Amino acid sequence: MIWLLFAQAVSGSGDPVTASIATMSVAEKAAQLQSSAPADAEAGLPPYDWWGEGLHGLARNGHATVFPQAIGMAATWDPDLVRRIGDTVATEARAKFNAQPVAAPRRIYEGLTIWSPNINIFRDPRWGRGQETYGEDPYLTGTLGVAFVTGLQGPDPLHPKVIATPKHLAVHSGPEAGRDGFDVDPSPRDLEATYLPAFRMAVIDGKARSLMCAYNSIHGTPACADGALLNDRIRGAWGFKGFTVSDCDAVANIHLFHHYRLDGAAAAAAAVRGGTDLNCGNAYSALPAAVASGLVTEAELDTALTRALTARRDLGIAYGAKSPWSRIKPSQIGTPAHRALALEAARKAIVLLQNTGDRLPLATTTRLAVIGANADDLGVLQGNYHGTATAPVTPLEGLRARFGNVVYAQGSILADGAPVVVPETALIGLKAEYSVDGRTVATRAERRVDLDINRAAPVPQIRGDRFAARWTARFTPPGPGTYKLVVDVPACWKYCKSHDAVRLWIGDRQLAAGEVAKGRVEVDYVSNGTPVPLRLELDHVSDDEGIRLMWLPPAEPLLAQAVAAAESADVAVVFAGLSPDLEGEALPVQVPGFVGGDRTDIALPFAQQRLLAALKATGKPIVLVLASGSAVAVDPASADAILTMWYPGEAGGTAVADTLAGVSNPSGRLPVTVYAKTSDLPAFVDYGMKERTYRYFTGTPLWGFGHGLSYTRFGYDGVAAPGVATGAPITVTARVANTGTRAGEEVVQAYLVPPPSDEPAGFTDPVLQRQLAAFTRVALKPGETKTVSLRIDPRTMGSVFRDGTRRVLPGTYRLWVGGGQPDAAAGRWIDVAVTGSPLDLPQ
Repeated sequence: MIWLLFAQAVSGSGDPVTASIATMSVAEKAAQLQSSAPADAEAGLPPYDWWGEGLHGLARNGHATVFPQAIGMAATWDPDLVRRIGDTVATEARAKFNAQPVAAPRRIYEGLTIWSPNINIFRDPRWGRGQETYGEDPYLTGTLGVAFVTGLQGPDPLHPKVIATPKHLAVHSGPEAGRDGFDVDPSPRDLEATYLPAFRMAVIDGKARSLMCAYNSIHGTPACADGALLNDRIRGAWGFKGFTVSDCDAVANIHLFHHYRLDGAAAAAAAVRGGTDLNCGNAYSALPAAVASGLVTEAELDTALTRALTARRDLGIAYGAKSPWSRIKPSQIGTPAHRALALEAARKAIVLLQNTGDRLPLATTTRLAVIGANADDLGVLQGNYHGTATAPVTPLEGLRARFGNVVYAQGSILADGAPVVVPETALIGLKAEYSVDGRTVATRAERRVDLDINRAAPVPQIRGDRFAARWTARFTPPGPGTYKLVVDVPACWKYCKSHDAVRLWIGDRQLAAGEVAKGRVEVDYVSNGTPVPLRLELDHVSDDEGIRLMWLPPAEPLLAQAVAAAESADVAVVFAGLSPDLEGEALPVQVPGFVGGDRTDIALPFAQQRLLAALKATGKPIVLVLASGSAVAVDPASADAILTMWYPGEAGGTAVADTLAGVSNPSGRLPVTVYAKTSDLPAFVDYGMKERTYRYFTGTPLWGFGHGLSYTRFGYDGVAAPGVATGAPITVTARVANTGTRAGEEVVQAYLVPPPSDEPAGFTDPVLQRQLAAFTRVALKPGETKTVSLRIDPRTMGSVFRDGTRRVLPGTYRLWVGGGQPDAAAGRWIDVAVTGSPLDLPQ
């Protein structure tokens, strides 16, 4: 209660933040400016860990509602839905926080400062972390970023529900390899037109209380030491009043990888002076030495600390401050309403790319062959930066519940050399036994060994921190050959003193035993195709985060199973694509098509191309469902219908089944361009926007940004917009009709083509093709017509010049309103006259 006594002591003497800072030594100030801040009794501060995650659900802190990955949320094109998801994340974060006293010690991920959303521009589909973003368009990204920030922080600016942290500022989108010392040299035009607008919107419109600076340098200056960006642009031009935080270890990178300073003290000083208030990591432990050396002043530390501690005060977690959100109860996690929201989001995220001959929807009496490793994988549901879903539904489970008459075959791995979860077809009679202190407390049948136990118990009879588990089954390979078995235990990396231990027997041979220090144990097993007993044991004694039994099987037996399944069914539903094991943040992956979490080839991996070809040869109809966090180039002729479900969250299986059965009419739209081949892309390391994204790409994609089909049809007429003067918004109206036989939702999209300027284009300058300027969703019954109104603000109308200035030009603007990009969907062109003099807009 020291913090409360402190608050009482200063209650009549001014701001507790100022009084608190006055009690601290330089070393104590430095300690509070690091992500794991200790208690400071004299200053009245309880311990606090600043690092929290909530990208698409409260993450890494036990059970929580898991929504579609951020790229799937973007595919909904639904700002209100994204706002409601943000609000739910904040509710569950408060519910967890409020389960303990305010002054209780907090581990990493247990706080109220949420380091989300990721609003970097997904400029290249090879970037493994693009799944964390809202896609390739600045306007869509900024609009959804504002919605998520607003949902997280809540309606009361004086009492935020949690604090949002848009990231990574700025110009950050791969490659993952070398990111710690990578230097980016965007042109002034690309910086203003592409890389900064979403951050500006998050600050000015979303009122974000925090921002995270990136790993990379910009024009030779590390982003977290870039005063021109963090001080002049963000705080000066944009009026940002919150606190900034470094990406983790980015301050240390200033001297270790960027070589911008020679040692830790100089790097820490450069970060503080450059505008970084809080350090994720411990590099700010060098600040006392930096002050003593005159590299930074104590007053500059006080400025940073004032910003950080003001946030703690406003959250109601320091100085005895009160928060109206402290009434949220621990029971408000995973409620029926939250689960319903996850299902709504998963349904709206699904994009119907192709539906040749109206193959979909399917009658529920259809006999289905469900094929593919992604049909039954927990990680594919949850994506990265996720919580632990309480009752996740995989596509296989969802289709069984909806259609009943289903046969399953894994068919292939995802990519050569990359193991996948051993399927239920190879683990006959799988039984799990959970015990505590040698006493079995729960026994149940399971279908595969695929558990997420990150601060969560697999069964309610035990706690999540210490237990033992044993799985027994008849290991039934699909045929003879050499099988590589992999016991995967995602290793904890923060505050870990030990790791879990596993033991594996096949037949009467023990093939593995001991602590899984490096996350995986791999063994070879030569099978003659005969079933044998299998036993796997786990001692969960650490903060390791789960366990999976995976394999690399011989290709031919798996393929034969899939062909037989397809031949026995009416339709083959193939779940293909990627997984978070292949694309993500700094992954130790080097297999064909993938390196370090990024991709080297955007095509569907060869193992899956081979599977699709074999299934196509059966002559059975194929429905292809892609799971991924990025665009995957597939041959449209490989399937009758093609959908993408992204990484759909806990309700993904139900959402897919509902969509295939027509219970839900697909209404998602692509937030990225699906290019036809890797050679269509510029070099990955090139951050210039020429020939990137739909705005500047002059080639022909497989499917364009904004594309998405429905089970019904929509028509447009009456598109109109009066002329305006420069500086005034354009208001456009249109009548949208459902001309089909099913109820559905249309995403009405407005694209603007400004008049040409007289500025000569440089050799490397991108040429703007069109720009998303407004959008809205409209629900229509069969035969129903509604009038929609869209507002295009002057900033969105502005043209960006080579020097980075933005200006609204007079002249004739071409405006398209329709269900996708111009001429690729139903819609109408009109001309809009803008009169007056050119109007310069502020940065």
